[in-house]
Amino acid sequence: MIHLYTDGSSRGNPGPGGYGAILRFGPHEKELTQGFRLTTNNRMELLAVIVGLEAITRPELPITVVTDSKYVVDAVDKKWVFGWEKKPDFGKKANEDLWRRFLKVYRQRKVTFRWVRGHNGHAENERCDRLAVGSATQGRLLVDEGYELIEAKRA
Repeated sequence: MIHLYTDGSSRGNPGPGGYGAILRFGPHEKELTQGFRLTTNNRMELLAVIVGLEAITRPELPITVVTDSKYVVDAVDKKWVFGWEKKPDFGKKANEDLWRRFLKVYRQRKVTFRWVRGHNGHAENERCDRLAVGSATQGRLLVDEGYELIEAKRA
């Protein structure tokens, strides 16, 4: 069993943002984090899950994603994203670029989700939050092209 712990953050919504993820398999652990100059909290929550799933090199193993994002958990567990995907206006759905990327990697893995309350003392969730906030507030911030291109088209 692989455990993937995730969190996303944005300093303003939109604003600078980041994600943090921890992959754990037995005694092995890996941290993943990156910051972006302009994005949203929901995008970072979803991107943390995507990047974590994409980093897994043993797709045959079951994966439990532990996150405080109701946005992500409900979209999958309540099957909303699968309904969105079937509709002709899916391209107009918020974060459609990331949802498409998610669906591709999700279908190649055996994934279950577990929601935890954020900022409630869950050690790995708190650590992911520190990674996400740290990446959003320091270092080289990347361009979230999916977000900035969509916003530029709207302007």
